[in-house]
Amino acid sequence: MAISDILANIDRDIAQLQQARALLAGSSAPAPKKKAGRPRKVVAAVASAAAKPAKKKKRNISPEGRKRIAEAVKRRWAAQKKAAAAAEK
Repeated sequence: MAISDILANIDRDIAQLQQARALLAGSSAPAPKKKAGRPRKVVAAVASAAAKPAKKKKRNISPEGRKRIAEAVKRRWAAQKKAAAAAEK
């Protein structure tokens, strides 16, 4: 008898014993066995898609706000340029 045949017989015997135990314990079918390790990507993607909240609305800046930021950056650059020129002297 080959090793694969012996292993197949053992697996079959284990399955029969588990069914017998489940019947004696009162449940109609044995609980499905969980696989060890990380879940597959498909399962994880479906679970994470259901758990994600609704996508937030993108925030837009007004033209006036954009202009104020540009002016503030230019003032900052000018101050840095002035400080660098004073440090060289």
